[in-house]
Amino acid sequence: MLAGVATAQAQTPPTRDPAQIPAGTYAVDPNHTQVGWRVSHMGFTNYAGGFSDVSGTLQLTPKDPAAAKLTIKIPVASVTTTSGKLTDELKGDQWLDGGKYPEMTFVSTKVAPAGKDHAKVTGDLTLHGVTKPVTLDVTLIGAGVNPLDKKMTVGFEATGVVRRSEFGVKTYLPLIGDDLHLTIAGAFEKQD
Repeated sequence: MLAGVATAQAQTPPTRDPAQIPAGTYAVDPNHTQVGWRVSHMGFTNYAGGFSDVSGTLQLTPKDPAAAKLTIKIPVASVTTTSGKLTDELKGDQWLDGGKYPEMTFVSTKVAPAGKDHAKVTGDLTLHGVTKPVTLDVTLIGAGVNPLDKKMTVGFEATGVVRRSEFGVKTYLPLIGDDLHLTIAGAFEKQD
């Protein structure tokens, strides 16, 4: 086991140079992809939670970043907080209504490079049965061969703000903030 760790530590560090990333189809690594959210709780605190079991694909074209395509699927039932009671409430019909709307999706429609390792990615977000355009600020975190599983992996962080009321999630407005701050820490593994 220690020999494997030593070998992993000796690998080339990830690159932030898009020109060094192979083009192709990448799939979400669900074990290393997280979707976090936070919302104002009565103006006293920023309450945070997350989603897991994310799936999706990324068509990556480093020589033509504007041609990239991204699809992310987030199971609503995976929502979690530090309070079991609140987690159950969020899954219910007054909030996310996971029984009726089991999945949240984001499908990119436009990628606008904003520097060597940044982009504005606009797409259609479907939440609570409503689809609206959302723009995410995306930063390349790093890319390279994962030293443990030997798969070409690329990681991005995407951030954006969604007004939950525009998607029909209006419970306790304005006590609980309307602005839902999203952060997606996405790891993608090359498939072809």
